Amino acid sequence: MSELVPAIIIMGVSGSGKTTIGQMLADELNRQFVDGDSLHPESNKQKMAAGEALDDQDREPWLRVIGQKLAEGTNQGEPLVVACSALKRSYRDLIRSLEPSTVFVHLAGVPTVIRDRMNARSHEYMPSSLLDSQLATLELPTADEAVLTADISNSPEDIVRQLVVDLGVAHHA
Repeated sequence: MSELVPAIIIMGVSGSGKTTIGQMLADELNRQFVDGDSLHPESNKQKMAAGEALDDQDREPWLRVIGQKLAEGTNQGEPLVVACSALKRSYRDLIRSLEPSTVFVHLAGVPTVIRDRMNARSHEYMPSSLLDSQLATLELPTADEAVLTADISNSPEDIVRQLVVDLGVAHHA
């Protein structure tokens, strides 16, 4: 039944749980998970590690790679689950232009909760100081986008369980 579920982007600001939820959902759907951060060019990683926010010019080639990976997976009959911040509508539109069937899952939460999570973990190149710029950049998905929203105050297990229901997939528990 999972072939009926399109490619999925787990989106949200850094620290919202994209990697955790993405990996768990991919496992549940028997899909490959790709952490979009791993697809950043080295120049972007260095910029973020230095505490500098990426601009649209930095992000565009990265978003194209993500969209192309999604399209490849779908074309091979193996839609992917990808973690990608996808903060702006234009970013999501670019990804959709390359893989139109993509469904976005927005992990939404209170900034203080996200900051606490970021401070409690170690990330290769995303200091918690960049959270404010991410929150300022975030354009919430609108009703005309293929998007599901998940509240990160719920447990990861509850979020994935609800997403499986929302996606209309039989649960494999």
